Amino acid sequence: MRTPARYDAVARFLHWLIVALVVAQYAIGWTMPDVHRDTQPIGLIAAHLIVGTALLAAMACRVLWRATHRPPESDLPPAMRALSGVTHFAIYALLIAVPLLGWINASSRAWAVTLVGVVPLPALSAAGSGFGHAMGDVHGILAWVLFAGICLHVAAALAHRFVLRDQVVQRMMPW
Repeated sequence: MRTPARYDAVARFLHWLIVALVVAQYAIGWTMPDVHRDTQPIGLIAAHLIVGTALLAAMACRVLWRATHRPPESDLPPAMRALSGVTHFAIYALLIAVPLLGWINASSRAWAVTLVGVVPLPALSAAGSGFGHAMGDVHGILAWVLFAGICLHVAAALAHRFVLRDQVVQRMMPW
């Protein structure tokens, strides 16, 4: 089997930046206090909002980069390539949808949402909006779906490395 071409440096950087942001976001999300009617966006909740907007911005960059730069050729069998494509699309969609739903929920709570704590962003729902509050529940559910997708992605990478013993994982490694 030939050594597969690697993703370019920008794609690899964005991938690992998003990994770091997702790890931070789950760590914050699992340790922050529960959000109730009178909860204020301070401490870990404020950090969750900041990392969420950073993740959304990084995903916007990743999608733009991917739309304008072809990935390296793959020598995976067609069925495996198709499954990989579907899985990656789902993960991308969830990495965009989950932060957007969190932003909608934060807006319904009249919380100021800023891009990485600096640039004010518009509200995506009206303060007190029932729809916005409901999207908070969907945000939580889809965060678990995303977690499952990430676990599947990591399991596939480990299977490529240790079971199939191919070079697929090397395509995205930073070194």
